[in-house]
Amino acid sequence: MLRLDSIRSGYGLQQILQGVSLFIAPGESVALVGVNGAGKTTLVRTLMGFNRANSGRILKDDVDITPLPAHMRPSVGLAALLENRRLFGPMSIRDNLRIAQAEGNSRAAKRRFSWDDICDLFPLVRDRLHTPVGLLSGGQQQMVATARALLLQPDFLILDEPSTGLAPRIVKEIFTIFQRLRSTGLGILLVEQNVRIAIEATNRAYVMSLGKIVLEVGDEEWRKFDSDSRLADVYLGRSPRETNDGIA
Repeated sequence: MLRLDSIRSGYGLQQILQGVSLFIAPGESVALVGVNGAGKTTLVRTLMGFNRANSGRILKDDVDITPLPAHMRPSVGLAALLENRRLFGPMSIRDNLRIAQAEGNSRAAKRRFSWDDICDLFPLVRDRLHTPVGLLSGGQQQMVATARALLLQPDFLILDEPSTGLAPRIVKEIFTIFQRLRSTGLGILLVEQNVRIAIEATNRAYVMSLGKIVLEVGDEEWRKFDSDSRLADVYLGRSPRETNDGIA
């Protein structure tokens, strides 16, 4: 179980997260949605140790990992696909992945993805193994970044806006892979602004606004989120009174 308990975090004196609490069970796929500026990326950065939590706790299997620095988070089973990908452009696909594979091998008892599994999920890895990552398209780089995250052998994978800047065809291909991952027992937190995409890939959701979780959406309700005007109002930060008064 991965749990955030009343997390407050931000940048310098600017407090962004206002007591955020959520949880992800093993094998569960959960969405975190909200408009730009809601605090989603700050939450990801705090969860992965890039931002310090000012208060609250991050628990992995009931162990407090809040003090762990970013470079130690993979060792306790967390991996992230960040918006900027953080790949080494001049290096080949193989060399980018070998770095993660070495780290993942240190968690051999927790190994979930073999090299063959990665090549099955991402034929690009097998077919263009020695190609410098900098020569790949944005969508191809996203696949390499996802493969690298999986080779860390995580228990929980954090996906930060994985559809950003990608063509619809590539988005569909990548999200098909994410759906396949759900059968492996991997827990997934999908941070996404595109609600329609997130609905297809996850079981339930948290809606974030102004640094707070303003709504937790269960499975049945989540399926109709984009057609339910009440939920859409919450997502857009409108109260029912504002909507009724014609203030948008």
